[in-house]
Amino acid sequence: MTSLDLIEHGEARTVDLSSDQFEALRALKCAELTRVSGSVGRYRIKPMRKVGSVRLGSLQINIRPKVAELQRILFFIGYNSNPAIWRDEFVRLGQADGLYPAVAESFVRLVNKALERGVMRGYIPASESISVIRGRIRFQEQITRNYGRPVPIAVEYDDYSMDVAENRTLLLATLRLLGLPDIGIEARRQLTRIRAILDSITVVSKRNARPKITFTKLNMRYHDALRLSAVILDNSSFDQKAGPLAVSGFLFDMWKVYEDFVTGAMSMAMMRHGGKPKVQVDHYMDAASTIRFIPDLVWYDDSGRPIAVVDAKYKVEKLKGYPESDLYQMLAYCSALGIKEGHLVYAKGNGPVSVHVIRSCGIVIHCHSLDLALAPNQLLAEIDSLAAAILRKPSPF
Repeated sequence: MTSLDLIEHGEARTVDLSSDQFEALRALKCAELTRVSGSVGRYRIKPMRKVGSVRLGSLQINIRPKVAELQRILFFIGYNSNPAIWRDEFVRLGQADGLYPAVAESFVRLVNKALERGVMRGYIPASESISVIRGRIRFQEQITRNYGRPVPIAVEYDDYSMDVAENRTLLLATLRLLGLPDIGIEARRQLTRIRAILDSITVVSKRNARPKITFTKLNMRYHDALRLSAVILDNSSFDQKAGPLAVSGFLFDMWKVYEDFVTGAMSMAMMRHGGKPKVQVDHYMDAASTIRFIPDLVWYDDSGRPIAVVDAKYKVEKLKGYPESDLYQMLAYCSALGIKEGHLVYAKGNGPVSVHVIRSCGIVIHCHSLDLALAPNQLLAEIDSLAAAILRKPSPF
């Protein structure tokens, strides 16, 4: 097997690709592909915005984030759903040998915790034709298909079953992980055991939509496992075929991971000081509410007045107009919200650390940076301090 290690938006590497590998890689849209002049099947691969690992037949491609280790992505994704669990998970993630084992091992731990009290059951709608009345009679069905005969009786009822959306989702994520190479012997054994426990659950076909789940107190013990299942299902490139070539792996949009992590962690830090957040919610610039804008985070005080606006910016390449375009955007946010200070939060190394006082209007735009390479406790402490500074509160440290 050939392994190719790349860095997000980093230097291009040259590698031989079959036609199937080329087509599969192009479809994944994770790299720019340029054929080497005068060659047959030799290409320059330049990574773009996605990070992760993908297996294309005998070729393994790993794209590392520019500002963090690959395994750390799971911590960024999971932290907002359950900070306590993912602080502990981070320690284990660092011990995993690659992204595939990291995902599989975390999934196994969370599912085992979810199933400690047995497989969850719930009521699901069921219908059949039987010889006795159960639930409600489907009169339309009884007349049109059973021709009004007394038996069998077409009925519908709520069945108390394990075949609920939560278990279907766990099963689907389990099968996706079992389709991965190199997840480790123990992780594969544990996943096979989970597959056996969920053996009576319906396997959702690719033609059907993924089961829709509402998070409630009834399924609370499943919450963490379900959120990681969503990450697995949303970011996986499984069961794709390019001719005879099998494609499997995980690919993430790092900018989305970063922005969601920063806004979520910042919101939690600000809640200690009172008020409430609006995260990525529509706001309008004009009185007629026709010009929409969506800041990452607007903080409102207890009276409902906006007092802070924060936008997370993950930049790995210096685009034309950078960072001026970010400043123009934040200036518009502050003006529309009636706020005198705005805050841009960059990943360290990807943005300037500075303060800009805008002429005439007096709006001040602060550019901050977060070091994603810090240990989780240090990174979260940095976010806590930044949140306090934005709200002009005493630092917690």
